Amino acid sequence: KKLIIIFLGFILFANQPSHADRIKDMTSLAGVRTNQLVGYGLVIGLAKTGDGSVNLTKQSIAAMISQFGVIANTADIDATNSANVMVTANLPAFAKPGQTIDVTVSTIGKAKSLKGGTLLMTGLKGADGDVYAIAQGNLVVGGLGVEGADGSTTIQGTPTVGRIPGGATVEKLVENTFLERDNVVLNLHQADFSQANRIANTINETFGPEVAIPMDSTSIKVRTPSNPSQKVSFIGLL
Repeated sequence: KKLIIIFLGFILFANQPSHADRIKDMTSLAGVRTNQLVGYGLVIGLAKTGDGSVNLTKQSIAAMISQFGVIANTADIDATNSANVMVTANLPAFAKPGQTIDVTVSTIGKAKSLKGGTLLMTGLKGADGDVYAIAQGNLVVGGLGVEGADGSTTIQGTPTVGRIPGGATVEKLVENTFLERDNVVLNLHQADFSQANRIANTINETFGPEVAIPMDSTSIKVRTPSNPSQKVSFIGLL
C-alpha cells in the first residue's frame, strides 16, 4: 500500500503544470527608469488649519500675489488658511509633454491639516534643476484631525499629507537613447551568476546564438535589431 501511495503521489507531482518566470519580472532595462521630481508650493483654502503666523508662509503669499501687481506687507498677511508644502512626484520613463502624473503634497510648517486645500501652480524640478512638470489642483486627504473646545485633539491617519491624482502635467521630455543603442542591458533584481547565465542561454535558444551575453552576476547584454520599430517589438517578445 505504501508503494502504491508513493507511486500515485509521484504521478500527481509529475502532472503538475510547471511555472516559468518571465524575464520582465526578474530584470529591468538599464537606463529605463522613473525620475524623482520635487517642488516648493503653497496650499490655500484651508479651514483655519494652516501655518498661521509662520513668516515663511507669509513671504510665499506676498511673492505669489506680487506676480499679479499687488504689493502686500507680510505684517498684513494672515496665513491661517494657507500652508507651505513640498510637492513630490515620480516621472515615468518615456513620459511625454501633455501627459499627467500623480503628485504628493506634504506640509513643512505648522499646518495641522490640508483637508479642503488647493495647491497653487508649482514647478516640479528634477535633479538637474530643470522644471519637468507643473502641478496644481485640489487635494485628496485621507487623514482627519479633530480639536475639542477644551483644547483636546485627536488625529486619525495623516491629514498633513495629501495627493492630487493626475495633478501635474509633464512639460519636458527626459532624453533617452534607448532607440539609438545597438544593445540593451538587463539588470537582475537579485544578483546571481547562475540565474544570469540561465537567462542568457534561454534568450540565445529563442533568438539565436550570441544574442545575449552574461556580463556579471547582475547584468546580461542583449543585441537588438537596428530598426527602431523592430526594437520595440523585440523587447516585447523578450
